[in-house]
Amino acid sequence: MKALVIGGGSIGKRHLANLKTLGVLHLALVENERSRREAVAAELSVHAFAEIEAGLAWRPDFVVIATPTQLHLEQCLRVAREGSHIFVEKPLSHSAAGLSELADLVKVRNLVSMVGCNMRFHPGPARVKLLITESRIGRMLFARLHGGWYLPRWRPSADYRSNYAAREETGGGCILDCIHEIDLARWYLGDVREVACMAGHLSSLEIQTEDVASIICRHTSGGHSEIHLDYVQHTYERGCQIVGERGSVFWDFTQKEVRWFDGGTGNWNVFVQPEGWELNQMYVDAMKHFVACVESGHPTVLPIPEAIEVMRIALAAKISAREGKFIPTSEALR
Repeated sequence: MKALVIGGGSIGKRHLANLKTLGVLHLALVENERSRREAVAAELSVHAFAEIEAGLAWRPDFVVIATPTQLHLEQCLRVAREGSHIFVEKPLSHSAAGLSELADLVKVRNLVSMVGCNMRFHPGPARVKLLITESRIGRMLFARLHGGWYLPRWRPSADYRSNYAAREETGGGCILDCIHEIDLARWYLGDVREVACMAGHLSSLEIQTEDVASIICRHTSGGHSEIHLDYVQHTYERGCQIVGERGSVFWDFTQKEVRWFDGGTGNWNVFVQPEGWELNQMYVDAMKHFVACVESGHPTVLPIPEAIEVMRIALAAKISAREGKFIPTSEALR
């Protein structure tokens, strides 16, 4: 197969390297910044193009979009019109505009698509999902999910104030930027009916976007979820608690373990992260899954139409934070 990666930044370079590891031999890069394009192409020995048109004319079987968030939607539409399968980094877009058109195009062209919410491929959330699927905690009642880290430490070599995260128009703000937890809440508890959110710029960070968000979701299953996201914690924090009628499950990113309490037996069961597991493995596994689906024609775990449902939750949270009321997700693409 032939694979084209659009965007030669850190995540695009990661995807190129991982695709080589997976045995995809025909690789190319689109990057309009000359120095970066030449450096990545030389390091990884791949073809390189300055413009998307030239890359698409190369006729790739699938395209990986690893550019800034505000470019995702337009580039997805261009790739879909050319008939290539699509892997796009999260979040799918920074606004509601064009999402319905993209979903229709992907369906009409019968394209395999996937949005890269790679935390689904982390052994912690994957174990949580397995325990839920196996009904180990019974009917789910509520969940708490959280994720946060101090924005200036994300990329210490760059000024955080010039980062996409600092501006609304580039898809910044912790609600969209930290959409992994929103995706996991929906993955665990199912579709969301309505959302309430308090969010704002609470810290002294010099950004124009929300740096703290507290989101409450009412799921169609009847369960509730609470999602906390932020740019302000000085320690990296991520994890969840899922409570059901027969027990509870806890995941702690930093402790590298999942704990399941069986309410029937009163026993704790601990699942430790595999020894030697490294973060890049979840990116490898996500891409391996996508490539396999391209080969088989089967849908991925998070195709674009389903990822739009995750976007509905995030966009409803933003509307709720502005208007101070519950917002039905059905109204989030307005």
